[in-house]
Amino acid sequence: MENRSDSGYVTDPNGLLELALIDEFLLSRGQDPTRLHELPDDQRRRLLSAAARHAAARLAEMEARAHYVHDLHGSR
Repeated sequence: MENRSDSGYVTDPNGLLELALIDEFLLSRGQDPTRLHELPDDQRRRLLSAAARHAAARLAEMEARAHYVHDLHGSR
């Protein structure tokens, strides 16, 4: 896995949260995020794809909730 400090995640406001959600997903599947390189390519790709979908869904949910709260407080 690439060095995360060299990636665009540092400049993306949600980048570190996305990485934490991906790691959480991987750990919940019994995988150590730092040892993914040891998995067969196809298994690693499937796992990372599922982790990315999970993180994207969670981020979308959080954003929707934030907009909802903003709308509630902004409508007064």
